[in-house]
Amino acid sequence: MSAQTQKEPIGFYLANEAGALAGVSGETIGQWARYGYIRSSQSSPSVLPRVYSFQDIAEAMIVHELLDHDVSHEEIKAAIHTLRSGEGWDWPLLDADLGAASGAVVVKRAGRHYEVGQHPWQDFVERGNLRRIAVDLNRGGWAVRSIPDLQHIEVDPEVLSGTPTIRGHRVSVEKVALLAETEGGLRTLADDYELSGPEIRDAVRWWEKAHSFALAA
Repeated sequence: MSAQTQKEPIGFYLANEAGALAGVSGETIGQWARYGYIRSSQSSPSVLPRVYSFQDIAEAMIVHELLDHDVSHEEIKAAIHTLRSGEGWDWPLLDADLGAASGAVVVKRAGRHYEVGQHPWQDFVERGNLRRIAVDLNRGGWAVRSIPDLQHIEVDPEVLSGTPTIRGHRVSVEKVALLAETEGGLRTLADDYELSGPEIRDAVRWWEKAHSFALAA
């Protein structure tokens, strides 16, 4: 399912789960939500814990990418305000044809590029469409950037509420990775869940990488 075409929030994720997919810690996810860089659209802002949707995590990945391209937090928030107030989008970073250049957020309209944020709109040169980042969420989120050959991880908000699973199986990556720690668990995965060696290895690689983000933050 495309997050760009879905207008209602889908999937249910707590902060640590969202962070594992977006490449940051759960604490960072919470901070981004508090300061308005992303939404927690599956819960009320006044109720804790916050619960995030698939679209919220896609936007968190875009925020992560913008920060990596030297766009400031202030520019990101100003761009979100401009796009949301002008277009009425619930997920403006996800819905806009968006890019970044020279520390600014740019959006493509009618074949031209305009800077949005704290400065007047003007012609600008796009540095890359950031919506492609959200596509990686279906394949496992930010971890795919470090392990591009992952083939067996899937994040589908219609399967186990969006918990990362083994593609084609209704079994969570977490369960597979934990069972894979013992010989008995490996037998269970092969015999009872009918998982192949490559599927199990992908689960372990994803689990290790995704959970390193919390330690590195």
